[in-house]
Amino acid sequence: MSVPTPAAAMAIHDSLEEEVLIALVRAAWLAAERSNAVTAAAGLSPSQYNVLRILRAAGRGGLSCTEIGARMVTRDSDLTRLVSGLAHAKLVMRGTDADDRRRSTNRITPAGRTLLGRLDRAVADAAKQTLGHLGRARLTALRDLLIAFAPPQTSDPQ
Repeated sequence: MSVPTPAAAMAIHDSLEEEVLIALVRAAWLAAERSNAVTAAAGLSPSQYNVLRILRAAGRGGLSCTEIGARMVTRDSDLTRLVSGLAHAKLVMRGTDADDRRRSTNRITPAGRTLLGRLDRAVADAAKQTLGHLGRARLTALRDLLIAFAPPQTSDPQ
């Protein structure tokens, strides 16, 4: 699939902000298309891949669905169902918190870690294919601008 040309959208802009927004949406679409192809080949949706990465980073302690949701790149309307599907596939293990039995804790399984390990290089290669031509200085500037635009959240916004 090719990237839609921005000519028509860019020809009708009322402000610099709209032009930047159009360019940002197109860039995000292109980046998502390449990385999603990698995860889809492994049978994972982008959200499932994101949950597995979050749980891998969480370590042995695991996270509740609320904590996972606060760390997601994009919001998923039914995170509990998504995690249940990963548990059914034996990529995530669900358990009860030792301190609060009302709270479930999700942990990545060895199979989930193995799957992510197999995807790590392909995902990195997709990112390099998408952005590598910009060079380190421009990538650093772009990262800084995007963080300024949408700072990482430290807690659940709800």
